[in-house]
Order: sequence, then C-alpha cells, then structure tokens
Amino acid sequence: MNTFARSSAVMALFLTCCVSTPDPTEKAQGSSQNDEAILRKLVAEQTEAWNHHDAAAWSKSFAPDAEFINIVGTIFNGRDEIQKRHALLFDSVFKESRTEVTVRKLRIIDPDVAVVDMDHVVTGYTALPPGVQATEQGVLRTRMRYVIKQSAGAWSIVAGQNTDVKPAPAPPSQPAPAPTGG
Repeated sequence: MNTFARSSAVMALFLTCCVSTPDPTEKAQGSSQNDEAILRKLVAEQTEAWNHHDAAAWSKSFAPDAEFINIVGTIFNGRDEIQKRHALLFDSVFKESRTEVTVRKLRIIDPDVAVVDMDHVVTGYTALPPGVQATEQGVLRTRMRYVIKQSAGAWSIVAGQNTDVKPAPAPPSQPAPAPTGG
C-alpha cells in the first residue's frame, strides 16, 4: 500500500470515528430531557388517578418495596399497603375530592435517581384525618416529595413523603380599648 493510500485510509477511519461518536454531553442532556418528560407524565397520571379515586392506578408507580410517609406521619411499607390505605381514603373522606398537582422542582441526581417535589391542592373532601387542618377554607395544600429510581428502563417511586401546609396563623388580637371615664 502506498503512502497516499495509507494516509487516506487512516483519515477515513479517523473521520468515521469522529462522525459516528456522539458527544456524551448531548446524549446525557437528551436522555435527561426524556427522563424529565417521563417523570412529569408519571405525576400527571397519578394526579388523574386521584381524581378518578382509583387507588390501584394511583399506587402503580410505587416500587413493590416502596416506603410512603403519609400526611400524619404513618409509614406505609410496600406498594400493596400504599394501595390498600389509599383505597380506604378514596372510599371515605376523599371520595369526592379533586387534586391539582404542580411539580415545583425536579432533579435528576444521577442517570437512575430523581427527586420530585410537588405542591398539591386538594378540594372536595368530606373530612380530614385527625390532626390535619385545612390550609384555608375547603382547601388542603400539601407538599409531596418522591425519590424515584430507574431500573430496567422503568422509573418507580421508592420513597415518598407528604406534608400538609399549615394554615396561616391568625393575626394577633387587638387589645381592648381602654375604658373611658364618665
């Protein structure tokens, strides 16, 4: 092989490698955007399931061994218990409820772990669990945090915690006016 042919072959090999090797940051960014869309869809589907009072659909994105801490601090272990407890709620105090959920913050910590912080606004409930107060008349606001892990190409909630937003404190009472003489 002459020098020109050898140089041409080396150049062709070099160009092939440069053109066919994707920029790792582009791939990570594209994957991250796709994962973010998948996670937002998970939240939207869960919101829809709440509004249809479907405990099985609401719980389906939890890992089989997930842990969920509810609004009063009770720990539910595993998807089955999470589903069972939510079925009880959907059959009672939250039977007619509606929720609106806003993703406040979504962080992909590494390619297989994300944390999603959400604000929930729940209306239409008939009562609230003992110790829970409405944030305002007829409205319960909560903050939910999920730790979500990807395994075998699917994202599932491995841990969740729901915290109620307390009502604003009442303004300080005004002192009674001083008595006037007379």
